[in-house]
Amino acid sequence: MTVDLKREISTYRARRGRFDVVEVPSLQYVMVDGRGDPNTSRAYEDALATVYPVAYALKRLGTERGRDHTVMPLEALWWAEDMHAFTAARDKSRWSWTVMVMTPSWFTSDDVVTAVDAVRRQGRGPALERLRLETLVEGLAVQTLHVGPYDDEGPLLATMHDEVIPGRSLRMVGRHHEIYLGDPRRCAPERLRTLLRQPVRREPGPADG
Repeated sequence: MTVDLKREISTYRARRGRFDVVEVPSLQYVMVDGRGDPNTSRAYEDALATVYPVAYALKRLGTERGRDHTVMPLEALWWAEDMHAFTAARDKSRWSWTVMVMTPSWFTSDDVVTAVDAVRRQGRGPALERLRLETLVEGLAVQTLHVGPYDDEGPLLATMHDEVIPGRSLRMVGRHHEIYLGDPRRCAPERLRTLLRQPVRREPGPADG
């Protein structure tokens, strides 16, 4: 039986036109960090060409052990020193990012080493030296579903950051998180589905002193 964690973990679902406050469980990922415009950066291209082969190598390793799973969708954390460069100006040359794929909890760091070695023997994974396994702890977050081209996310993010989050007595913490539920190679830009997530904390009220 193949386990599909995207179906089992409720925070992999969001609704268009709604901003939901959710509690995200701690999850582990294979990750690669970088900086620069994802449309032109060789580092970003290399990151994608690394996390996917490692994720599939882990799947093969699990299948050999009788524990198969569906490879999870691509995800990324995004940030900039000036978040205006991210939400409004969309100056991608100033963006930093972490490309990642969620990895089931039954895989260990030793398993990732085994997967990395398998990918290296195939002559793949140009950023293997930058790949790591890390647990991401986000906790409380606001999330919504964006449908359309990635470059059209700006106004929705501005609404989330400037209106929804402060309007619910929350403040932003951590990094903007995107989960790519559509494949841009197979889907028209206007039909791409992207889950947008922002970790938050509750602002202390008067009773909290």
